[in-house]
Amino acid sequence: MSNERIRAAIIGTGGIARSHMAALQQEEDRVEVVAAVDIDSDRVRAFSEQYAIPRAYTDPAEMLAKESPQLVHIATPPSTHCELSVQAMEAGAWVLCEKPLCASLAEMDRIEEAEARTGNYTSSVFQWRFGSGGQHLKRLITEGALGRPLVCVNLTVWYRTPEYYAVPWRGKWATELGGCSMGHGIHAMDFMLWLLGEWEEVRAMMGTLDREIEVEDVSMATVRFANGAMASVTNSVLSPREESYLRFDFQKATVELTHLYRYTNENWRYSIPNGAPYADELATWQQIPENVPSSHGSQLRHFLDSMARGERPPVSGPDVRGTIEFLASLYKSAMTGQPVTRGSITPDDPFYHRMCGPCDQSWQRR
Repeated sequence: MSNERIRAAIIGTGGIARSHMAALQQEEDRVEVVAAVDIDSDRVRAFSEQYAIPRAYTDPAEMLAKESPQLVHIATPPSTHCELSVQAMEAGAWVLCEKPLCASLAEMDRIEEAEARTGNYTSSVFQWRFGSGGQHLKRLITEGALGRPLVCVNLTVWYRTPEYYAVPWRGKWATELGGCSMGHGIHAMDFMLWLLGEWEEVRAMMGTLDREIEVEDVSMATVRFANGAMASVTNSVLSPREESYLRFDFQKATVELTHLYRYTNENWRYSIPNGAPYADELATWQQIPENVPSSHGSQLRHFLDSMARGERPPVSGPDVRGTIEFLASLYKSAMTGQPVTRGSITPDDPFYHRMCGPCDQSWQRR
């Protein structure tokens, strides 16, 4: 890439778009936002005025043709992500797309095919990977400093009201693509998978316990990893006291992260067994080198660095496919009552094409 500022555009100007704009504003020395798009003309005009974006559109294709952006942020409802990502790459842009990146492994294939064909890339927003606390723990795991990973407890226990699901695209397989697993717990599950590595098997249950929606409002799973570690996962949007909690037990230490949507260094805790003869090592592990929050801005910095080098950005292609496959496997296990192993969902399987597989709702108990 040249030293000129990157021409960027944002598609979608709803609530999450503000996090994308905050990230872009932090990088204004490298990025110029030239256009915004939304199907709601009043909303995109107001958004553009608020953020001093020079041009507003209601049609993504028109914007791509007229503006030729080099970078496109996608912040639209989930069912549109794949199509818009491919469209932007075909127009010559790299893409940073809000989660969930796509609806299925089949859509992941389509994104990867477009990457190979165009030479451009699409990354999914998984900002938890980019906070300094997560980066620090990843280094410690890679170095083997904490010993082997053994046990993980993964809780995304949030609260979403019936009014939250009154938004037309929420709570439906066709438009939200899934429930609390796909739209909420996805952050913590991706973070767990990124830290612990290849997973081998998942066994899951889910239900719609209290909200009048098509998709699940609670899911639970147990996971076995290739390195032998085991994890329990709970996702909920019915939990009045909200929390995101991850606990990793290694041979030498327990590492805990307690927060809600975004963490800083203060949200991490390292512990060792009473009387362990390596308290000096604990003191070293607790020293996280810098304090970078797990924000869209943290991920965007890495993304722009990759653009500058002309290399595949993090959380794209194979680096995100495993999370999409894990989600498909969790849903299949929950709906069929059977364990699912990695690699067993193939193109002839309905769960390859939709997270709800046959989508017959027979799993849902009222």
